[in-house]
This record gives sequence, C-alpha cells and structure tokens, in this order.
Amino acid sequence: MHHIFYQLGSNPWSLSIGAFSFLLLFGAFRVLEWAWLRPRRLERALRKQGLRGTGYRLLVGDLNENARLNKEAYAKPMELSHDITSRVAPLLHHSMTVYGKQSLSWFGTNPRVTIADPKLVKDILSNKFGHFEKLKRPLLGLLVAGLVSYEGEKWAKHRRILNPGFHVEKLKSLLPAFFACCDELVDRWEKTIGLDGSFEMDVWPEMRNLTGDIISRVAFGSSYKEGRRIFQLHGEQTELFTKASSMSYIPFHSYIPTENNKRLKQNARETRTLIKGIIAKREKAIKNGETTNNDLIGLLLESNMREIGGNNKNSNLGMTAEEVIEECRLFYFAGQETTSLLLTWTMVVLSMHPEWQDKAREEVLQQFGTGRMKPEFDGFNQLKLVTMILYEVLRLYPSDVMINRRTYKTIQLGDLTLPPGVQLGMPILFIHHDPEIWGPDANEFKPTRFAEGISKATKNGQLAFFSFGWGPRICIGQNFALIEAKMALSMILQHFRFELSENYQHAPYNTALSIYPQHGALVKFYRI
Repeated sequence: MHHIFYQLGSNPWSLSIGAFSFLLLFGAFRVLEWAWLRPRRLERALRKQGLRGTGYRLLVGDLNENARLNKEAYAKPMELSHDITSRVAPLLHHSMTVYGKQSLSWFGTNPRVTIADPKLVKDILSNKFGHFEKLKRPLLGLLVAGLVSYEGEKWAKHRRILNPGFHVEKLKSLLPAFFACCDELVDRWEKTIGLDGSFEMDVWPEMRNLTGDIISRVAFGSSYKEGRRIFQLHGEQTELFTKASSMSYIPFHSYIPTENNKRLKQNARETRTLIKGIIAKREKAIKNGETTNNDLIGLLLESNMREIGGNNKNSNLGMTAEEVIEECRLFYFAGQETTSLLLTWTMVVLSMHPEWQDKAREEVLQQFGTGRMKPEFDGFNQLKLVTMILYEVLRLYPSDVMINRRTYKTIQLGDLTLPPGVQLGMPILFIHHDPEIWGPDANEFKPTRFAEGISKATKNGQLAFFSFGWGPRICIGQNFALIEAKMALSMILQHFRFELSENYQHAPYNTALSIYPQHGALVKFYRI
C-alpha cells in the first residue's frame, strides 16, 4: 500500500488526473441529483399522497408547454367578458380543470403544488407554521427589491421604518399632491376634446403617467419630468424580466451574459444612480433644516435616522444607504404600476357596464358637486359605491395572478405532507373567479357583493379576497393606492362620460408580474 501511494506521490500528473476525475464525477453526480434524482424523488413523495398533475420533463418541466399555450392564447383578443382565466394563465387553467384545484406542475426542475383553498392560502401567507419562504429569483432584484423581497428580522425592521409614511394622517397630508396631478390630467384631457365634444385615447399610458407623476411628487417632492427616465427604465425592465423568466430553468441563467441580462443589469445600475442623486438632495435638505414637505422619501430618511438614534454604534439598527435606494426603487415601481393598472381596468370595466358608471358618477356628484373638487379625506371615505367598484375590479383583475412560496422544512399543510424544496402556487386569479367561493356569477361584474365589506363578499362568508396579499406582509401601500384611485376616478367621472372605442381589443395577459392590457385600452370620452 505504501508503495502504491509512493508511486502516485512521485507522479504529479497522476495526482492531477485523479483529482480532476474525482471533481468531474462529483460534479456529474451533483448535476444528476439536481436535474433528475431530486425532482423524481419529490414527485414520488407528492404522488403517493394522491396529487395528480403533469409528469416531470428533464430540466424544463412545464415551461415549454406554458410558452406554447401562452402564445396560442395571446394570438388573438377575446370577447368582451370578465371570464379571463383561460387567456391570462392557460396552463394553470388546463391543469386545474384536468387535475383539480390541488394539483402538481413543474417550474423547471421544481415541483409546484397549486393551493386554491382560501383557508390554506391564509395559513401560508400569514406564515402560520414558520416553514415557508419567498422564492429566490435573482433577476427580480434587478426590477424591484426592498421590502417585498426580505424575510425575517430584516423584513420586520424595514416595515417598522417604512410604516410612519403610510399612516392615515400622513396620507391626508398627501391629498393636495394627488389632487394637483389629477387636476392636470383632467385639464389636459379637456383641451383634447374635438368639435363634436369627444376624444379617444389609450388610457393605459395615461394612467401610468398619472400615477408616475403622483409617486414622483408624494415620494420625492419632485415632478414626473424629473423621474421620467426612471419610469422609462422600469417599463423596459418589466419587458426584459418577462423575457428572462422564460429561461429560468437554465442553471445560473441570471449570470449568463446574454444581451437581455446585460440590459437588465445596466438599467438597474442607471436607476440606482438616478435615485441616489434624488436621495442625496433630500438628505442635504434635511441636514440644512428644511422641511420634508411630508414626501415619503423625507419621512423614510427621518424614520431611519430615528431608528439609528443618531449613534453610529447603532447604525446596524437602521437601513444602509443601499437599502434606502432599494426601498425608493420599490416606491417608484409599486407606486406607479399597481394603481395605474387598477385605474386602467376600472375604466375598461365601467365602459363595459355604463349603468355602474352612471351610479358611481351620481355618488361622486352628490359628495363633491360639479364644481372644483375639494380633496377631503373623509369625503373619499364616504364613496361607498366607488369603493365597491374598485374592490370588484381588483377581484376580477388582481395585481397578482399567482403568489408563490417555498417549503424549506417538512410541513403538514391540510392533508398534504410537503417535503423541503416544494413550491406552493396560490392562484389568486382563480380563487377570485371560483364559483364555489363567489357563486355562479363569479365571472360577472357585480360590485354589490362588497356591499357589506370584504369579509362578507363571498357566498359562504369565507374571506377569499387577496388583491393586497394577506397576513403580516399585506401590502403596506393599500390605503395609499385606494385613495389615489378614488380621487382619480372621481375627478374623471365628474367631467367625462366614457365608453369603449370601436377599436378596443379585450386582451388581458400576464407579464409574469401582473395583468396588462395587451393591445392597450382605447376609450372614447365625452365631455359632460
């Protein structure tokens, strides 16, 4: 034996070849484990419990089939209807129809169990058992990060620092800025009116510009023009991220220097640089004793300073400079995208249902009259019908098609025992359209179902409305979004009657982030 080791030791080439062979075999086993053995092991564990679904396909899972079905669904618009699940998420629609609401599918090498029971969804989103975590999606951080991407103590710290900016009293102080932006929109539209008293436009970019202007003013004390480049970058990032998501089954795909990935990273760097400049201005103003004008970035910086306590030894208690930038990126993205989509779909839906448009207008005129509106917080809280309409639009066209979590320990969920490494897909769009929950009219626009609030909207009193999430991670900006949407919609209703353009194509589709109008939202307006 000693003689053999002596011979190996005396030949460095033999040692090198032996080490290389070992590393090659080890690497090959790791790849085999990741690409085949682990997925098949998890599949057997899940199928033993009666779960039905698609079979595992090497590396890609159901991604190719998903791309094929999406391409078919998005090739042409649909009829005017709110029954949108089969177009927005055709693979999920097929899987739940064929295999049941609790079914198995594959996101690359990862098994995904669909959980459509509202009770279990609430348990998962409230992290009742402490065994669920958000999915790690490296490229998502190039689009949006901050609070939505954190876990545990870091999430709790950021939520605590951000909370003061979203208190009701702070929101009241933001109303004048909301009003100024909406007033400019209405004024610009009135100047567009033709000789026949009407005009036609795509309201989707209009709503994005409006909400972008609002978030620029109330978050950064600046104008839409100053933040225009940031919004342009975010728009491009959304498209790039959607394209990159289709390649997520490829190992280390986020590190491959494709043109798409390089552009994603370049845009993220430019966005951070622009926001860093805005933050530097606000920090300088605060140090010089200038007021924050109640803008969110000023409130964030002041809250962060209080958290740190002015003691450098406690600097780890607050956010780092980079973390502040990430929260501001989140302000820009969430503050523009979600509310603009809510307003866009509301305009489309009220064009499809003029009787509800008339009822909403009557309520607005009763509350605010026909003259120049006074932005009073209590007045918007009195808009019961408008609130019901917004909730119903959020139910039919939720901002999240699917919310995902992942198990990192073995967990008992309902009648399932889920091993670590299983994705849990909560199909919010399908839950919101489920006739067993909402009744046989689940795909119809019926705001009266929210007449007694969210908790009593379903046919059996089971809470199943998840447009703002649920549990401790419920959207911090929900009140901000709703008051913004109420004001914008109220001012539009005050001045205009609207209907769908003859050229409108009803084509809601999923961009991997939310439900967008594929061909825009062409609406015809008439001055009242």
